[in-house]
Amino acid sequence: MSNQTDIIIKLDPAKPTLAYDTFWRFAYERQNVFFARLEVENPPFTKDLIIQEFKFTNVYRACDRVSQYLIKNVIYQNSNQRTANDILFRVILFKLFNKIETWQLLENKFGDLSVDNFNLDSFKTFLDSEMNRGRTLYSNAYMMASGCKEFKVTRKHHAHLMLLKKMLDENLADKIASCKKMMQAYAFLIDYPLIGRFLAYQYVTDLNYSNLTNFNETEFTIPGPGARDGIKKCFSKLGGLSETDIIKLMADRQELEFERLGLNFKKIGNRPLQYIDIQNIFCEVDKYCRVAHPNLSGFSGRTRIKQRFKQNPEPIEYFFPPKWKIQLGAKDECR
Repeated sequence: MSNQTDIIIKLDPAKPTLAYDTFWRFAYERQNVFFARLEVENPPFTKDLIIQEFKFTNVYRACDRVSQYLIKNVIYQNSNQRTANDILFRVILFKLFNKIETWQLLENKFGDLSVDNFNLDSFKTFLDSEMNRGRTLYSNAYMMASGCKEFKVTRKHHAHLMLLKKMLDENLADKIASCKKMMQAYAFLIDYPLIGRFLAYQYVTDLNYSNLTNFNETEFTIPGPGARDGIKKCFSKLGGLSETDIIKLMADRQELEFERLGLNFKKIGNRPLQYIDIQNIFCEVDKYCRVAHPNLSGFSGRTRIKQRFKQNPEPIEYFFPPKWKIQLGAKDECR
């Protein structure tokens, strides 16, 4: 019996809640907001009062501001001059902090960031001085453990930079470049201290934006804590499926579900929602349900959405990995 048949048989007892349709309606409406903002329409960008009031990430992970900066400024800026080591170094360095301002600080201090000008002590000393001035080095997203105990230091950015050096010393870039499957690269990443399952999946996804790899994005996925909360709210029972199976199922069914609900979902180019996007949507739907369906509970027990929507006036000229063949650098392409 095939794996696909196994999933179909297991799905029968799975029980969706009213939030199942909310998942698709949210994805549709949040994507409409993306296009409305791209076309410079004036707010409000939606009639959905919850999306009007609170901050939700884009439906496509690669469309968010930090991911766009990573793709355009970190990965593809002067990319024809980058070695495999440089690509890994730049991606991991950026993602360690996941904060555009920290990357810009390092660039302003050290110039074009590459393996050749990476000096562990100099980077540590400089970031120490910025931290002592009250600078926040990290964003709140994808924060890994401090690593102070593992690396015998007192400041986490010291540990994280030491982790990066360890990756370079062990030729991780060449190992990942030689991988045929995303899972193999994931296995190399998760073998490092401080990198758990979810973070390793995020990192391998970020590296796969580059030309270092070209993995199939629907090979596997790792649901994060927020996605697990969203899945729990959308399904009262999984019917023998794992949370990973649910993400795959949603990706497979996306066109059917949008059609069933009469929703004309606007893709980015011809790119359907990938596993990474589905798991991100589950995370956002978890938050959305705190207001829309407060009676539904996740694992975390959170009941409030903390961040309210505040429009960032800084425009984004969208750019995607050329291998995706999406020409969204010109805004007209999105209309």
